[in-house]
Amino acid sequence: MKEQFGDVYLQQFGYVTVAEIRRPPYNFFDTGLIESLVDAFEYLDGIDECRAIVLASEGKAFCAGANFQADSGKGLFNDDSQQGAGGLYRHAVRLFRAKKPVVAAIQGPAIGGGLGLALVADFRVVGEKARFSANFVKLGVHAGFGISHVLPRLVGVQKAGLMLLTGRRVGPQEALQIGLADVLATGDSVRDEAIALAAEIAEAAPLAVESTRMTLRQGLADAVERQVEREFAEQARLSQTRDHAEGIQAVTERRAGHFTRS
Repeated sequence: MKEQFGDVYLQQFGYVTVAEIRRPPYNFFDTGLIESLVDAFEYLDGIDECRAIVLASEGKAFCAGANFQADSGKGLFNDDSQQGAGGLYRHAVRLFRAKKPVVAAIQGPAIGGGLGLALVADFRVVGEKARFSANFVKLGVHAGFGISHVLPRLVGVQKAGLMLLTGRRVGPQEALQIGLADVLATGDSVRDEAIALAAEIAEAAPLAVESTRMTLRQGLADAVERQVEREFAEQARLSQTRDHAEGIQAVTERRAGHFTRS
C-alpha cells in the first residue's frame, strides 16, 4: 500500500485505513491538500485491504479552514483557477464521489471549509474539544464546499440555517443532539473510537456496504456539484465588497466585524 499523498498519510489497521492530515497545529487547507485527499480516497477505492476509511488529522484542530494570512488564502473566494476556491470545490465534489465509507475523527475545531471536509464523512466521532462553525457570514461571503446543501440534509433546514446565518460555534454536546456528530468520545479516545466504528462497518460484506452506501447517498455528489457552482458564484460576487475585506480583517484580529452593507 502506498503510504503518503502529499500531506496525507495512510496507516492500515485490519481492514480500516486511517488517512491522516499532517499540517499541525491547525491543518489549514488549500487546493493541494484537498487534491491529496482525493488522490488518497480514489487510491483506497481500488484497494481490497481497505473497507472503511478514518479521516483524521494531527494537531489541535481537525481543520481550521483556509489560512487568510497566507498567500493561499488571499483572494481565495474569487479565484476560479486550480489554486482558488473554484478549483478547490471541484476537488471537493470528487471527495463526495469516493466509494468507501468514511468516519471522521474530529478532535478539535472544524471551521469554515474544515466543516465542509467533516461533512464529506458518513459519520463523525467528536472529542470534548471539537467545535463546528460555518463562519462564512463573518467573513462577508456565502458558505462554500457544498455546506449549504449537505448541512441541511444532515441536521435539517432550521438547525442548518441557525449555523449558516449566525456563524456561531457548535460544541460537541450540541453537535450530538442535532445529528452533526454520531459519537462523543472522552479524553484522548477520539481516534480509537473512530477506528472502532470503522472496523464495525468493515466487518460487514464490503460489496453490500458499498452498494447500500451508494443508495443512501444517491444523487448527493451531483447535488453538491450543482450547489458549489451557486456557492462559488456568490462568493466571487461578495468577495468584491467592503464587508468581505472587513470580515477577513476582523477574523484575523479575532474581533467582531463592523459591517456596512457595502
